[in-house]
Amino acid sequence: MTEILPDPVTIPFRRRCPFDPPEEYARLREERPITSVRLPGGRTGWLVTRYEDIRTMLANTSLTPHLVQVTPATELPLPEEELEVPPGTFAAMDQPEHTRYRKLIAPWFTPKRVEQRAPRIRQIVDGLLAGILDSGPPADLVSQYAKPLALTMVSELLGLPQETRAGFQAAVMTMFSLDSSPDQLRPAHTRIYQGLGDLVAARHSDPGPDLVSELVHAGQGLTDEEIVNMAAFLLLAGLETSSHMISLGTFALLEHPDALAALRADPDLIGSAVEELFRYLTIVQFGLTRVAREDFDVAGQRVHAGEIVIASLAAANRDPAAYTEPDRLDLHRNEATHLALGYGSHHCLGAHLARAEIRIAIGTLLQRIPGLRLAVPAEQVRRGDEDMVFYGLHLLPVTWS
Repeated sequence: MTEILPDPVTIPFRRRCPFDPPEEYARLREERPITSVRLPGGRTGWLVTRYEDIRTMLANTSLTPHLVQVTPATELPLPEEELEVPPGTFAAMDQPEHTRYRKLIAPWFTPKRVEQRAPRIRQIVDGLLAGILDSGPPADLVSQYAKPLALTMVSELLGLPQETRAGFQAAVMTMFSLDSSPDQLRPAHTRIYQGLGDLVAARHSDPGPDLVSELVHAGQGLTDEEIVNMAAFLLLAGLETSSHMISLGTFALLEHPDALAALRADPDLIGSAVEELFRYLTIVQFGLTRVAREDFDVAGQRVHAGEIVIASLAAANRDPAAYTEPDRLDLHRNEATHLALGYGSHHCLGAHLARAEIRIAIGTLLQRIPGLRLAVPAEQVRRGDEDMVFYGLHLLPVTWS
């Protein structure tokens, strides 16, 4: 007898609360932990929502990263067939290519290397806060604090000239906006890849103390195309994510007075606070996409070779089977490791750097401006759940006394 499956769902993305994932995830996690999902181009895949299932899935070597559109934008759906992965785009590759590329840049993101960069992070943070305090309230912590910090850090990492940085940032924002039309996306894509191509070409004769220069002169036989694609991934991944976590994390703390008071009373709590904010907020709102290379089972469902599987990190990080009171922001939480930065061999390469940026940015902000508070009602804070690939804020107006 043929099993009758429920109609495919669409990936939930509309939120009632700015800090909680869409309510639909709780029902799916309980009733349909793996369910058929409809993708923008008409193809279907599988959506997985439980913590343990997703950990198992992301560690499964029979699943490989897959380039397919899962966001709700309708103007530019990617082709239904699997796309060819550009050379150097290691995040969309498996072994051994993934490991080969990743090893070339991993030394830049070790805990020791990040600790060496911490004084520079503090210097940037101090400069931005000085400007904010000099200007006086109100201030927008997105445009005046979170975004400039993330832009400066990734620009210095890659060696982007000062005069090009604003253009790169604008292009990345366009690429990650669900409202961008094809006529907007094409020049943004060109701006990023052509600009990085110019940078790579220049570094052949004029190297600097940056990652791109090291890749150019590493003696690993990398082509310029490979280096451009590696740099583009780091730019795209590093620019929006850290800035969203800084502003959204600050918003969450301001709206949870008990957690905010605990952190102000014990600044050493900032490390665990950052981990809890990663879990609680989970800005990768559309999940991680994989394709099965062979048949396997997950949550009692047989997934066949060639089928697409999407791991909902937001749903997994609120799973009551993994966390006590998962919908509560608890800065003292000591439970399952969150999945906000992925899991397995594709765990976020820049995790240590992101943690350092967020820890220093939020910790210093709360110390330097103890009277910080929202300048508008919380419901007026402009959120990006319906128009951003990575969930975050457009504006975070704050004031202080």
